[in-house]
Amino acid sequence: MTKTLKIYENKLIFIEVEPSEIPWLKIFSKQDCKELTDCDTVTRQEIYRLLEFIETEMIAYFQPDKINIASFANYLPKVHWHVMARFKTDSYFPEPMWGKKQREAMLDYPPMESFITQLQAKLNG
Repeated sequence: MTKTLKIYENKLIFIEVEPSEIPWLKIFSKQDCKELTDCDTVTRQEIYRLLEFIETEMIAYFQPDKINIASFANYLPKVHWHVMARFKTDSYFPEPMWGKKQREAMLDYPPMESFITQLQAKLNG
């Protein structure tokens, strides 16, 4: 994946793929919320539901060493969450993906495109 790609949307949120060496999705609120507590309860529940769903699906499909979930929103002051499948052999592990590069990545995981197709089928099913 070399560009941001929207893979799912409903009335409350949308999900994008973050171009990266690792499997990385982002969940965005459609409400104009700077903080999670600014979102209405239904939107917050949908974000939590999808965080858990994506984490579960990433673990089953990619079998990563760790899942990272983050919400900083300093550069983009809009509620959004990052969900990343991390591997001991990715370029930054154990640092965050925004941290200092540790090595050249040596990754071998199933195709991201197949994961997205599988995820979309479950989300739309």
